[in-house]
Amino acid sequence: MPHTLDADAVRSWCALALDALGRAREEIDAINVYPVADADTGTNLYLTVESAAQAVAAAFDGHAAAPGTALRPSLSEAVRAMAHGALIGARGNSGTILAQLLRGMADVLAEDEGAPDGDGGNGDHQGDEGDGERGGGADGLRRALRRAAELAYRGVAHPVEGTVLTVARAAADAAERAEGDPAGVARAAYEGARAALEATPAQLGALARAGVVDAGGYGLVVVLGALAQAVSGRAPAAGPVATRGGCPAAGPAHGTSADGGSGAGPDGGPAFEVIYLLEAEETAVARLRERLDALGDSLVVAGGDGLWNVHVHVDDAGAAVEAGIEAGRPYRVRITHFGTAAARRAHADQPHHRPPADDTGRRPDAPGAPEPPAGRAARAPRAVVTVVPGEGLAALCAEAGATVVTARPGEPPAAGELAQAVRRARAPEVVLLPNDADLRHTAAAAAAQARAEGVRVAVIPTRSPVQGLAALAVHEPGRSFDEDVVAMTSAAGATRYAELAVAERQAWTMAGVCQAGDMLGLIDGDVAVIGDGLAGTAQTVLDRMLAAGGELVTLVLGADVPGDVAERLERHVREGHFAVDTVVYHGGQPGVPLIIGIE
Repeated sequence: MPHTLDADAVRSWCALALDALGRAREEIDAINVYPVADADTGTNLYLTVESAAQAVAAAFDGHAAAPGTALRPSLSEAVRAMAHGALIGARGNSGTILAQLLRGMADVLAEDEGAPDGDGGNGDHQGDEGDGERGGGADGLRRALRRAAELAYRGVAHPVEGTVLTVARAAADAAERAEGDPAGVARAAYEGARAALEATPAQLGALARAGVVDAGGYGLVVVLGALAQAVSGRAPAAGPVATRGGCPAAGPAHGTSADGGSGAGPDGGPAFEVIYLLEAEETAVARLRERLDALGDSLVVAGGDGLWNVHVHVDDAGAAVEAGIEAGRPYRVRITHFGTAAARRAHADQPHHRPPADDTGRRPDAPGAPEPPAGRAARAPRAVVTVVPGEGLAALCAEAGATVVTARPGEPPAAGELAQAVRRARAPEVVLLPNDADLRHTAAAAAAQARAEGVRVAVIPTRSPVQGLAALAVHEPGRSFDEDVVAMTSAAGATRYAELAVAERQAWTMAGVCQAGDMLGLIDGDVAVIGDGLAGTAQTVLDRMLAAGGELVTLVLGADVPGDVAERLERHVREGHFAVDTVVYHGGQPGVPLIIGIE
């Protein structure tokens, strides 16, 4: 059956791209040698797509909450939200170019909204052979990919072949040659981009010397693979290749570029990266491009309709910002000194690095270091940042000394929110507990941000709040960072977890077919028990888990769960399982009436 690119497919595309970039993030960072070898391309692309995905989710939520409107956005609204989210959240050179690519696609797909043959891509397109259908059909997708490549080239002041631009153009070329439905076009674009990526070392000397493909192009191939999967329902047969000729997938990460430079920046080029959002007219932006091009290099200006994302590498960061002020209203200004960022990353990766100096130039651990000024929080030697789903758990963890991020129902925290929590902890060493398997990539991206700022961060892959509680219970800031991380990881790993939840609809599960309203007992993430009541189902789950042994049962009660449920379960454990202790917390988490931990 032919598929189309509609609003649901856009939402799926964002989610799939975010997950795929999360898995590829470290590998993409490792091969980042051009234009600056600062090992952050994968992280920047992840954060850019995360912002796009949040904007699309907000568009869906807005339609669902507004009475008298459609239950979901149109294709036009979805792609414009995606492009806008990418624009305002774009990070680095690669993220800004990706935002421009998405803007180009949105321009075509949104303009096609209301064409006679469809409703902006929300309907079905049968017999799609590129015969003039528009919106989310095959021809619309071909033209969208072409527009994306053209706009990306236009946004870069001095395009270089062998980069993400080359990969984008190859994807558009392959899409134009493809016949059939949108799924076939998307798949052809992915395959064309992948072939172009593998050829990038032959086009760019920096890549050839490092033995890697272009990092930004690799990221684009991952995003296009997610598009093909979203439209077709099938994952691409093969992923992109990060190396060639058996060379290691790593180039000179910091300090020396593949071009042998030795200037203020890590590649002998400008010392600063300057990024800001800018509200300005197009005529003013044209003058801004000329001025910034004279000040530095790696200039990319993405956007339109009065809102722009400006990225440039310069020696005079102040002049770059002043140029933006003359053009319009710059905000969200981010200035990074390449040498400082590289030194911080290298420093944070050392096994036993000392805390960075404070504003006076002295380290807080130095003998005779002054006390912090009144009203200013002291830097703790080590902190724990933990994500929890309920106010009760939040209070419990805060009382234990952790910095808490409370997850809201249906709104998982973004990497930026976790990175801000790490900053709020004011510690040179931080242990991050995501407490949710779906947050593993988000937590990793947040840790990468924090490490670039000089904080040593370890992410313990806790999959449930009870694993986080077990890790927090053995946290000891007095021992070495490595020993503390090992102890916390061991405690989390020794804790099996379960959740009880109400089935929303009929579905096949590992335990059989459930009906809407059934109580489900999920052990380590899989449905193991189907019951009809909370207490009875929880007893069955406990018996199954304790059959493999256990010394301590942790029960975390959700919002509005009566206290007698806990009493009944405590009695069940006491009577049926000798020498097993039980502890009960009122977590207050919505949607999950009970979380169980077995240590």
